[in-house]
Amino acid sequence: MNPYQNLEKKIGVNFKSKNLLTNVFIHRSYLNEHKKFPLPSNERLEFLGDSVLSLITSVYLFKNYSSLKEGDYTEIKSAMVKTESLHEAAKNLGLSQYLLLSRGEENGRGRQNKNILADCLEALIGAIFLDHSFEASYKFVSKFLFEKKLDFIVKNELYASAKSQLQEIIQGKYKTTPLYRVIEEKGPEHKRIFKIAVYFKNKRLGTGVAGSKKEAEEKAAQNAFDNIKGL
Repeated sequence: MNPYQNLEKKIGVNFKSKNLLTNVFIHRSYLNEHKKFPLPSNERLEFLGDSVLSLITSVYLFKNYSSLKEGDYTEIKSAMVKTESLHEAAKNLGLSQYLLLSRGEENGRGRQNKNILADCLEALIGAIFLDHSFEASYKFVSKFLFEKKLDFIVKNELYASAKSQLQEIIQGKYKTTPLYRVIEEKGPEHKRIFKIAVYFKNKRLGTGVAGSKKEAEEKAAQNAFDNIKGL
């Protein structure tokens, strides 16, 4: 019996290699408890999928939004491929039910972990690319990540990140840029948590905590808008 039958039907992709599809869902923690498992973790597929997704996003924006400026393309691209967007798409597809996790990750709510699910979606994109083609992965991303959401983001100009908006405000008024510093870093190597603060003229404007430096910086910038009036 094919355990992925419902998923393949939902995404409209019938995998020739079921091992490749299984590989999408293997979190590295699972292999710590299953040393003889014949397949590797999904990390290489995730790496490939990240690159494929980047190209798909660039091609899609080039084809569908010809009037935008280059800077807008960069901001929209960042908005679409960030962890939250990928996690939301993975959640809507129900990818969490297929994940192979260690007991520790399972008990620690790994199936709801944003980063794990976002990585899983990127691995799926990479697997579709390998098993079928760029066109198939482009079609998948267009339907399950971009459809409706991208149009909404562009029409309402929601693509500018808090970090870029903060920089634009400070640079426009003071001809300088805010400074981001890691003030705390904890957790195991594969699950680091970063606390980052953003400063202007040695004054802390805001802080953010997340599983990646980029995401923590974005949260710090969002937090900074509450204090920016005092500059």
